[in-house]
Amino acid sequence: MRQRRGGPRRFRQGFGCIFVVLFLVVITSVVTAVGSILSRLGPVPVVIAAMAVAIVIAALARGMAGAARDLDTMLAATRRVEEGDYGVRVGRTRSDLPPIQELARGFDTMATRLEADEEQRRTLLADVSHELRTPLAVITGNLEAILDGVYPPDGAHLTPILDETRVMERLIDDLRTVALSEAGTLALHPEPTDPDVLIGEVLHAFAPGATTAGVTLTTGSTGDLPILDIDPVRIREVLSNLVANALRHTPAGGTIRVDGSASKGSVVLAVRDTGPGIDPALLPHVFDRFVKGAGSRGSGLGLAIARGLVEAHGGSISVESTVGGGTTFQVELPRTAEG
Repeated sequence: MRQRRGGPRRFRQGFGCIFVVLFLVVITSVVTAVGSILSRLGPVPVVIAAMAVAIVIAALARGMAGAARDLDTMLAATRRVEEGDYGVRVGRTRSDLPPIQELARGFDTMATRLEADEEQRRTLLADVSHELRTPLAVITGNLEAILDGVYPPDGAHLTPILDETRVMERLIDDLRTVALSEAGTLALHPEPTDPDVLIGEVLHAFAPGATTAGVTLTTGSTGDLPILDIDPVRIREVLSNLVANALRHTPAGGTIRVDGSASKGSVVLAVRDTGPGIDPALLPHVFDRFVKGAGSRGSGLGLAIARGLVEAHGGSISVESTVGGGTTFQVELPRTAEG
């Protein structure tokens, strides 16, 4: 069935009628006002005033005509956005009327954001598909081998399937956290929390893994950090992500140090390692989703999650790294409550 396209055309015609009416109203008002003034003037002032009126009327006519063309352009651009073309822009307007210029700027800003959101959506879908493909392939291959009698259904062959389902479960949970934090809808449960306690809990949790890897895990915190009004579960997750990331990239014999310091307005938690450092080309993108260094075994979501959780608390996270000189991540949290 052929789609009817009369709606936008009637809409444009309606705008044209509105401009004609407004133009006539303005001209009538001007002529009436000027007429009352001219009746009190002599011949020469009357000629000058008449010329001024003619100039004003001409300027109004040009302005209204330009505004009408600009609105017609914006209507056409809106139609293209409706059809999925987010690359359309209105650009510079013909009219000098501030409302028309502001409307055009607003439209271009909206289209730019829609285009960025669409690109982000496509990238996310491609990345998620890529990350899910590996565990699904392992699960499918093992199940088919068991069903075909190639592998017996014993623990040795069922355990990899269970492991890959857990990988998928973690990936889905991570994606949900990233999506909620980026949308600004991540639920936090703040309570008075001692940052030194969080540092101690994280160090205790990673101590066995660090010992196995031959890495020294230590802290330089003096135990006198102020109490913060934060979600302890989420900030512990941030520190855990940073320490786990450092542990993956610090060779045996290296050191990971977790420090805390306070200033007048904030508390800074820092995780420093003596690893090989981050590639300078990768460094500006380490907090982006699915960004991973060569040989990384992670999902590429840990640092994106850390950034989202910190920003949800009104804080910030940064990184400094030197190739061959280690990496330092700093989490700055606002000092909203003190003990």
